This record gives sequence, structure tokens and C-alpha cells, in this order.
Amino acid sequence: MKIAIVTETFLPSTDGIVTRLCESVRWLKAQGHQILIIAPDLGVSEYNGIPVKGIPAHRLFFYRTKKFALPHPLVKKYLESFQPDIVHVVNPALLGLAGIFFAKRLGLSLIASYHTNVARYMDYYHLSLFKPLIWRYFRAMHNQAEINLCTSQTVREELEERKFRNVRLWKRGVDLQRFRPEMKSAAMRSRLTDGHPDKTLLLYVGRLAAEKEIEKVREILEASPGLWLALVGDGPYRKELEAYFSHSNVTFTGFLHDQTLAEAYASSDLFVFPSTTETLGLVILEAMASGLPVVAADSGPSREQIENGKSGVLYDPKRPGDFLQKVLSIVNDAEYLETMKITARQESIHLGWNKASEQLLEFYKQVVDRVPLHTNKRKII
Repeated sequence: MKIAIVTETFLPSTDGIVTRLCESVRWLKAQGHQILIIAPDLGVSEYNGIPVKGIPAHRLFFYRTKKFALPHPLVKKYLESFQPDIVHVVNPALLGLAGIFFAKRLGLSLIASYHTNVARYMDYYHLSLFKPLIWRYFRAMHNQAEINLCTSQTVREELEERKFRNVRLWKRGVDLQRFRPEMKSAAMRSRLTDGHPDKTLLLYVGRLAAEKEIEKVREILEASPGLWLALVGDGPYRKELEAYFSHSNVTFTGFLHDQTLAEAYASSDLFVFPSTTETLGLVILEAMASGLPVVAADSGPSREQIENGKSGVLYDPKRPGDFLQKVLSIVNDAEYLETMKITARQESIHLGWNKASEQLLEFYKQVVDRVPLHTNKRKII
């Protein structure tokens, strides 16, 4: 099968979308499928032998730390040249609009996947007035696709309530060879604690943005001077967070990748995740695979991943002090913490990426078999 993927984000950017996409295309290529990736031009021209066609990227006023590609006629040129059996538009917003438009115009089979709740982000940037318009825009794009994928049952239910059509759940996965307890490193722990490895180490991995509500961790650090927080990642809110945590036990590492990221997970004591805007939160599963228990805000996607009280703990974001109480209840009970570490790893070991990638291929086949191609009437086997 020839698969064209049009994505709003790709390497060298690092987030859950890029991780899922890289794992999927690597597996698909190993099965003998031909793949083309169309993405913002960030200097990457190939990945694992797969060509990456760049679209001119620019910094936009609302998110200065990242480059975005706008709709561009090059998308049509690349699709016409590649002649794919199916086009998969990943998280359509800007570039994805061109992917959808030209796929439909060229009569190509189309699938889309939803990964970011942009409408909910509006609440954190004083733009709530635009939420109905945002939902209309994304619904109009996604409803051009034969199948729409999402990464949690909670999100699936919300999309269906908002009249998104043909929504399917795309299984979650994690790299169990990379993220494992054996990656623990004394040198990494010293780095994350700025030379204070005896402190109890809390870890956050992800984008540093207002909607992640990372500020909530400060009250925990203030209540217990024996704690240290490592923030792994970068984003538009970093300067504000550096100022906010300037007198706290906090280390900002910037982005970490591959082995160093795996070492960061395995060398920490507890993963903290206060965000309530996630469509999945892949970092939760990476933490669990590393033997790292999670304290997360109680939300639908978090509930789908964490067995409350066993592999982690969910706190009520509407109850003042509940986050603090839940974290301290774990870190102050060494036996409980160790038991949770074992359970967290055990609950992740059946969630390798192969099953999610196999499922994705089945979705592709369903669409291609159902929709006649403009150049090829045969079914894909």
C-alpha cells in the first residue's frame, strides 16, 4: 500500500503525536508499505528511510516557540507525484487543511486523526468566545474523511456529541524496550535534581504551556522541602514558569530525547501531570512503563490509563489542596511508593506499539476497500 501522511508536526519536534507517528510509520515500512510524509520544513528530509517532504514553515504570533506550515500548493504536487492509495491527515489544523482539500480534489481515499483539543485551550488564552467557531472549523475538516481516529474513549464520545462522523478509537502504545525501570541512572538523577539526588524527585514531561497548569506543583514543593521537581520539555510558557518557580527546587532541562528521556523517567520517583486538556497524555504511559507511578488530574483520558490507587492516583482538580494531599500520601509512604512502581510497569507491558500500528493498517484497508480510487479500482490486500 502507498500511504501519504500529512502532519502538522514532525521531527525534530517532540510530542505524543510525533512519537505515535514515528512508531506507526516505522512498523508500516517494516511490513513492506511505501510511505511519504508531508510536514512543516524543519530540516528533516527523511526518517528511517522514509522521505519527508517539507512545506515552508513560519513562526506565528500566537505560538512563537514553534514553526507552523500554512496550506500550500506543494501538498498537491507531492500527492500527485506519489499517487498514494490513501492519505492520512494527522491532527489537521493549518497544513492539514491543504491535505484534506487536495486529497478530496484528487479523489484519494482519506482518513484523519484528532489529537489536540484546541477548543479547550481557548479557555487558557482568554479566547473562550471563539470556541464554537473552532469546533465548527475542525468538524468541517474531519467530516471530509471516511474515518476519523482519536486516542481515547472520552474524546471519542465528545467528538460524536459534536457531530464528528465515523469516529474510531486508535489504541495507545508505548516503546517497552526504551522505557523501562532498568534505564535508571545516578548521573541523570543528579542532573535532574541539580546535584541533590537525595531529594524525592517529581517529574513532568511535556510542553510548557499555560493549559498544562504546571504552576499547581509549586504548593507541593513549598509544603515539603524534601521534594525536587524536574520539568522536561519546552514551550511558550517557559519564561513565565522560570520566574514563577525561581525560588523553588526546580530544574528546567529543555527537551530530552531517546535514551536520555528514558533515563529521566526511570531515575525519578513520581510523575506529576496536572493537565486536564489532554486527548490521551502519552507521557503517562511512558512513565508507567518506566516503573514511575503517576499523580494526575482526574479526567477521562487519565482514568483510561491509571488504575486509581494502584498504578497511580487521580486527584480532583476542583478540590483545593487535593493535589498536594495525594502527592504527599505517596512520597511519605515508601512501601506504598515501591508497590505502585511495580504495578505501573506491570499495567503497561501489554501495550507495545505493534498492536496500535496493526490496527491503523486495518483502518487504512477499510477505507481503501470502501472508496474507489481515481486511478485504481482494485482492493488492497
